[in-house]
Amino acid sequence: MTDASLKLDETTRSRGRPRAFDMDAALDAALQVFSERGYHATSISDLTEAMGLASGSIYKAFKDKRGVFLAAFDRYRAVRRGLLDADLASVETGRDKLHALITFFAGSSHGEIGRQGCLVVGSAGDLALFDEEAAERVATAFMTDETLLAALIRLGQADGSISSDVDVSATSLALLCLTKGMRVIGKTGRSGEEMATAAEAAMKLVT
Repeated sequence: MTDASLKLDETTRSRGRPRAFDMDAALDAALQVFSERGYHATSISDLTEAMGLASGSIYKAFKDKRGVFLAAFDRYRAVRRGLLDADLASVETGRDKLHALITFFAGSSHGEIGRQGCLVVGSAGDLALFDEEAAERVATAFMTDETLLAALIRLGQADGSISSDVDVSATSLALLCLTKGMRVIGKTGRSGEEMATAAEAAMKLVT
């Protein structure tokens, strides 16, 4: 192979390779845009600017805006669950774990992170009504959280920290509504003190 043909071959292979980038960092940037603006109000140009990628790189990696959103949604759920699990592991009783969970949501419902909102909650109204795959992700996310709430209540009843009179099914659903509602209220500029007070009031459901 001549030097010229070798150079051409290397150039062709180079053009065929996707540009390397930090996938997690790119998705973190995308989810912030989606959380703040919603799916429909977010454009590809918004994503290219936030993610630091050319539109061609985005289309190659994700196919389209919807692909970016679904990947960002999965990333969001994984990161949030990891943070929550760390908080739950730091306490022992079912009641304390339930309190840690509610406090986790309250802590995400004020200040800058509160104004960004929740990608799951936002998606429930912004995209789930029009996209079956997105709707399935949202439903799974809600069901997963409700199941966790129920498990923590049962744990508390087993260890004696939560009354056996508490209706597990009804209370876990009520707490799901409360915690998701916190993320909506958080977009309106509530203070950390207000959300902490709301978290303490929510715990009265398991007294």
